[in-house]
Amino acid sequence: MENTSSSPAAERSTRRSRRVLLVWGLLVVAANLRASLTGVGPLLDRVQADLALAPAVAGLLNALPLLAFAVLSPMVPGLAARCGPERLLGVALVVLALGIAVRWVPAGSGLFAGTVLIGAGIAVGNVLLPSLIKRDFPARVGMLTSAYATVMGGVAAVASGVAVPISRLAPGGWRTALGCWIVLALVAVVLWFPQVRGPRRAPAAVRNHRLPWGSGLAWAVTAFMGLQSLGFYVVVTWLPQVLQDSGTSAVAAGWLLFLFQAVAVLTSLVVPAALRWARDQRALAATSSAVLLAGYLGLLVAPGWALLWSVVLGLGGGACLVLALAFLGLRAHDATAAGALSAMAQSIGYLLAAVGPVVFGQLHTVGSGWQAPIVLVCVTAACQVVVAVVAGRGTVRPAHRACDRGGR
Repeated sequence: MENTSSSPAAERSTRRSRRVLLVWGLLVVAANLRASLTGVGPLLDRVQADLALAPAVAGLLNALPLLAFAVLSPMVPGLAARCGPERLLGVALVVLALGIAVRWVPAGSGLFAGTVLIGAGIAVGNVLLPSLIKRDFPARVGMLTSAYATVMGGVAAVASGVAVPISRLAPGGWRTALGCWIVLALVAVVLWFPQVRGPRRAPAAVRNHRLPWGSGLAWAVTAFMGLQSLGFYVVVTWLPQVLQDSGTSAVAAGWLLFLFQAVAVLTSLVVPAALRWARDQRALAATSSAVLLAGYLGLLVAPGWALLWSVVLGLGGGACLVLALAFLGLRAHDATAAGALSAMAQSIGYLLAAVGPVVFGQLHTVGSGWQAPIVLVCVTAACQVVVAVVAGRGTVRPAHRACDRGGR
């Protein structure tokens, strides 16, 4: 009798433990989704000097992962349907760790090849995390999206801030500063391993679902994702060099990039409350995009106030990132539709974002200054304000119908 009565309690305890382990696993995976990329910007001048890279070629270091996101994202739902999202994410983490290791190799080819592998691993995580959150925590999409965006942004900010000091203190210089993040990737592999070993699940979350190409709302979400990502990757790639050319030291420029991301992390903590309070997200998305535009305009007209503009860009960027990720769940009826929308938004969105760092660097080369490149991101931010009004409109139910129409 004693064993019978304690069995349900033991099962509940086991389920709670598994859910806690799943949350921790998702958060540690999220911690790996930006750190390997944001540490590049503060070191870009050293990388360029050591490898004799032109600015446009150097911009490829952050454009290549985005191209990998664009190419691989549409494939992720189908791969997850065949082998299970947990197993696929486990493989992606191993690929990510391998990419970091290859990038540590003392050769230019290793740097670029490792960057492609890193992009491939992150692409899978980008698509699967919103789908897994929608599947396992459907009532807490906003809260957990904010949590994983906060962790992702916080670790990314630290990566930017410590990149130059590590490169100066550690043997191997900038290669060690980029390669040290293999430790975090291996921790994620270990923490995610229990999910890989668990029984394979086959709910709606892993059913194959065609991408919603025919949905106007899906295209608005995709455009919002792409434009905010374009701005983010331009900033993390080029902001340190823009500031250094304005008289800021390399160390200070790295910490200003850290400040941008730290403010973004703090801002992302506030967004879930705003999501619960607002009837829809139009005003919040448009206002956040307008704040980004103000930050870019500030860099254009008063670059000496770099501290202020780093804070302003962080305020707008943090809110826009959480909104872009939240839209993937809020505009989908279930985890299957969320995965399909996530794949579409991240494929086309990151293809758009990949153009940003390269064109930004090329405009600087052609014009011998930063005015034209900054005007470019001002224009993209203005477009984002317009798109935000459409992407922030609607509820789960209309988005479901739109996704269904795109899937037929």
